[in-house]
Amino acid sequence: MCINEILKMTLFGLTGTLINYYFHCQTQCWMHANRLNMEDNSEDVRIGKVLHEISEEKSKKVEIQIDNVKIDKLTREYLVEMKKSDSDPVAVKWQVLLYLYKLKQKGIERKGKIEYFEKNHATKSEILELTQENEAELLSVLDAIETLILLPMPPPPKLENKCKKCAYYEYCFI
Repeated sequence: MCINEILKMTLFGLTGTLINYYFHCQTQCWMHANRLNMEDNSEDVRIGKVLHEISEEKSKKVEIQIDNVKIDKLTREYLVEMKKSDSDPVAVKWQVLLYLYKLKQKGIERKGKIEYFEKNHATKSEILELTQENEAELLSVLDAIETLILLPMPPPPKLENKCKKCAYYEYCFI
C-alpha cells in the first residue's frame, strides 16, 4: 500500500469490511487492506450481495454511505446491518459499533440492529448500543487495525474450520 493510500485511509477512517475482517481473520484483513482481493471468486460473497439487493428491493431503500462506510438501512430507531448468517457475530458486532460511532460523529444517535437471514428463511436479530466503554474499545481496535495493515507482510494464517469457505483459502493454504 502506498503512503498516499495509507494517509487517505487514516484521514477518512477504516471501513466496516476491514473491522469485520480484523475480528474474523487478521490475515484476510491485511490482504484486503493491501488490495489483494480474492472475493470476486467467492460464492459466499455473491450470495451476500444478492441478499442485500433483495432486501433493498423489498424496502425500496438503498444503502446509505457516510464517509467510507455503507449502512444497509437506517430507520428512526435503528441502524440495520443485514447478514446471511450468524457465523461470526463478534466481527459483525464491531462492524455495527463502527457504524454507530460514525453516525454519532455526525450528530445522529441510533441503536444498532443486526438481522441474520438464516437458511430456513427465518430472520433473527440482535440489538446493540454504543456505550462509552465499547466506544473506547472501538478506538483501540481501530488503532490496532491501522498498525496491522501497515505491516510489510500479512500475519501468518491460522487454519480453522471457517477457512475452507473463505475467498482467501487458496492464497493462504494452497
